[in-house]
Amino acid sequence: MYQVFYCLTDQHDWRLVALGGAVCLLASAAAISLFHRARAAQGPGRLVWITLDAVVAGCGIWATHFIAMLAYGPGAGGAYNIPVTILSLLFAISVTFVGLSIAVSASRGVLVALGGAIVGGGVAAMHYTGMMALEIPARVSWDTGTVTASIMLGIVFGALALHVAGRRDSFTDALGATVLLTVAIVSHHFTAMGAVQLTPDPTLPISGLSIAPGSLSVLTATAAVAILAIALAAAVLDRKAKGELGRQQVVLDTALENMSQGLCMFDAYGKIILFNERYAAMFRRSDMQLTGRLLLDVLREEAAKGQWTGDPDEFFAHLVEDARNGHTTTDVVQRFGCSIRVVNQPMRGGGWVATFEDITEWLEAQAKISHMARHDALTNLPNRVLFHEELEQGLRRAGSNDQLAVLCLDLDHFKDINDSLGHPIGDALLKEVGRRLKATVGEHDTVARLGGDEFAVVQIGRSEEAAARALAGRLVEVISAPYEIEDHQIVIGVSIGISLSPQDGSNPDELLKNADLALYRAKADGRGTYRFFETGMDARAQARRLLEMDLRAALQRDEFQVYYQPIRDLASDRVVAFEALLRWNHPQRGLISPINFIPLAEETGLIVQLGEFVLRSACADAATWPDDVDVAVNLSPVQFKSPNLIAIVIEALAASGLAARRLELEITESVLLQNSEATLTTLHELRGMGVRISLDDFGTGYSSLSYLRSFPFDKIKIDRSFVSELATRRDSMAIIRAVTGLGRSLGIVTTAEGVENDAQLELLRREGCTQVQGFLFSMPRPASDVALMLGRARLRASA
Repeated sequence: MYQVFYCLTDQHDWRLVALGGAVCLLASAAAISLFHRARAAQGPGRLVWITLDAVVAGCGIWATHFIAMLAYGPGAGGAYNIPVTILSLLFAISVTFVGLSIAVSASRGVLVALGGAIVGGGVAAMHYTGMMALEIPARVSWDTGTVTASIMLGIVFGALALHVAGRRDSFTDALGATVLLTVAIVSHHFTAMGAVQLTPDPTLPISGLSIAPGSLSVLTATAAVAILAIALAAAVLDRKAKGELGRQQVVLDTALENMSQGLCMFDAYGKIILFNERYAAMFRRSDMQLTGRLLLDVLREEAAKGQWTGDPDEFFAHLVEDARNGHTTTDVVQRFGCSIRVVNQPMRGGGWVATFEDITEWLEAQAKISHMARHDALTNLPNRVLFHEELEQGLRRAGSNDQLAVLCLDLDHFKDINDSLGHPIGDALLKEVGRRLKATVGEHDTVARLGGDEFAVVQIGRSEEAAARALAGRLVEVISAPYEIEDHQIVIGVSIGISLSPQDGSNPDELLKNADLALYRAKADGRGTYRFFETGMDARAQARRLLEMDLRAALQRDEFQVYYQPIRDLASDRVVAFEALLRWNHPQRGLISPINFIPLAEETGLIVQLGEFVLRSACADAATWPDDVDVAVNLSPVQFKSPNLIAIVIEALAASGLAARRLELEITESVLLQNSEATLTTLHELRGMGVRISLDDFGTGYSSLSYLRSFPFDKIKIDRSFVSELATRRDSMAIIRAVTGLGRSLGIVTTAEGVENDAQLELLRREGCTQVQGFLFSMPRPASDVALMLGRARLRASA
């Protein structure tokens, strides 16, 4: 240590030493600035900045060495070998390049320090190579201990310099790194010079490739100027870059503060680097000092205030560990009543960026969408999707001794309520039905609305069929009780089909299908009741489906034909009209009776097309008959609901040329039950056209006399069931006597259907019946036989 101090104080020119130190400080400052610029760059640009940094640092080390050598008194009489001098400069640049490359690219502090140590090693390599270039008439020897100490000083201070520079790009760290790098170069040089021992030897020659100290001073000055120029250029570039960064910072700040998400950036140690106001507002940290603080300290402070649940240390440790391992994590945390989605994205070089999004409304919207997708919008009951899921879960949970029941419900005549009172009343009724269903079933049972007026129930956890029977009975009773809705008293019924698991099926689809089949049977048996599934129902349903398919195809294949049955006037004993009756001539089954397909056509809506076909055909055929022979066409209640009924009648009459007075439309009492006001309006409009209206099957329905008061029917048709029992039942005779008497009093024609023998005919004639029809006169026959039936009627009349 004494030798080093002696060398520095007595063997050096302090003016040149000060100059060398200034050059070294300037070069170190430029090197550290370029080091930060290189770390900020990416790709090929980074390599350019590393190279420039290596040249500046290498030239600074080299210039500092030779300026200090010029200040070294004992070396004043010597010279410097040019090739070795150049080699020392190349050593300084190349070794520094290697060290800077490692330090710039590394994210871990240890590797950054390793790069600094290599730079310090480059200082030593340059120094001792430069000393080898010194040629003086003396022998040079070295103190090994001092040499080792000089090398270690360069390595240690070089490592410290880049470690400090690598922490962050701040003025304080840049200044500290500059000082440490200057110390690394200067301490190494003067310690190494203290290790030199010169023994004069005049016999040692100086080579011809040497340069005098005066010339070297010029070269050194040139190198110093070059360093200054490069440093100035770097400063200018850095100023421009910082100006651009400043503008980018303004843009970044604007973007950050206008983000809908919160954002916070952390370094590798978990310190907060930057954040936006949205983040602070989300976590109510606007009044806290955040920048530069460890997240862990913030969490501990909130935990102390009761604003953070859980272990802050464990939470923080997981965050740092995930960032260190490069794992992107996504979590949803609950803070101050809000659901916040947090995405932690690791950064290259250490640390992570966290984004925070308030997804409370989104989650509520998703929950609402999910609820809407699985629940009925009107009644808020589970819909078909959720019902299917609940049924599947019930089947999975059911034990070997448990029985699960599926009940399919259909409201009776609900469409009539909609048509007569309007959809708002119908919707209110459905809501009330849903409420009654939920109140009636068990706690663990599921009620669903499958669509329209269809509901379903899953009864779970009962082991006996009687439980399902009891529930079905209660539901029929509860649903059939009167409803008071907007000053309307409404009474409806319900039909229920029941299937049981496991005997009727082991999967949801099979159970629903079988319950639906049982429901169809309940409706066929008169509605307002319930039926359990039976094995034969499936076969009947298959046959019904096949019949429906054939019925649809029959319309396209023109398999339907209109037959006619004569109606005879008893006073004149002649045919005054024919009733049009539809027949289906199936290619495989032959002639199918209307009783087998008309109900199905009404249920499927095909009756509208069939009824239009009959009406048009009957009008066209009747137009070819004598002018005093009319035609009667039946209208289904379904047809009567069609808004196009009036137009269809007008078109049929116009197309055929048939006079409206010759057309008679037959309706049943059920038509008048649908919507009496609208129905009466339509009937009056038809009658105003000249069409005559008959009330068919009188006596079999409600038989309300108010119908005869509300509309002036042209004819009343007595049902065949009364005619067939004329000879055996006195009450049938009494009913016919009353109806015929009523007709005479009101001036309405009465027609008896189903006359099959002369005894019935005589009794009807005696009671004053106006007209008759039945097999006694003719079976229904095709249009081609009408002329023949009229001819036979004339022969009978003349006889």
